[in-house]
Amino acid sequence: MEDILLDFGHPTHLPFGVIVSRLLAAALFGAAIGFEREWRSHPAGLRTHMLVSLAAAAFAILGIEIVHSSQFDGDASRLDPLRLIEAVTAGVAFLAAGSIIFAQGTVKGLTTGAGLWLAGAIGLASGLGFWQVGAFATLLAIVILGLMHVLEKKLGRIDGQDGPPDD
Repeated sequence: MEDILLDFGHPTHLPFGVIVSRLLAAALFGAAIGFEREWRSHPAGLRTHMLVSLAAAAFAILGIEIVHSSQFDGDASRLDPLRLIEAVTAGVAFLAAGSIIFAQGTVKGLTTGAGLWLAGAIGLASGLGFWQVGAFATLLAIVILGLMHVLEKKLGRIDGQDGPPDD
């Protein structure tokens, strides 16, 4: 019974406060992008972007912890951060592709899909401790989404709709 309890939880390489702050940062950054999508009544909004960013951060933290875990000492584990990025990107791409719809000769959901993909990247950045990258990418995303919406309105691409026709 004692062996089971010892193996149930493993000490983390990162201090728990760091893990919590990285996960919170990812969720907040994802929320910032998701809020804009939610505000414009697009299908993947606040919760979806938060969860995508949070999941990516959790995978990044797990990748760090696995490499430093005694369970994987020796040849059982190799540090390959690109594999982690590829795996998260593939998973998020699957979700993003599901948000893109081709109907009646128009494509809708491309911006939402791109936002989900970016939320995954921001989550990875936050989870790996590069919160500055995540924060600045979030800021740029909000600026791009906001400015482009205003520009598209001025150019007449938006005919009284909540979002552009190809969105």
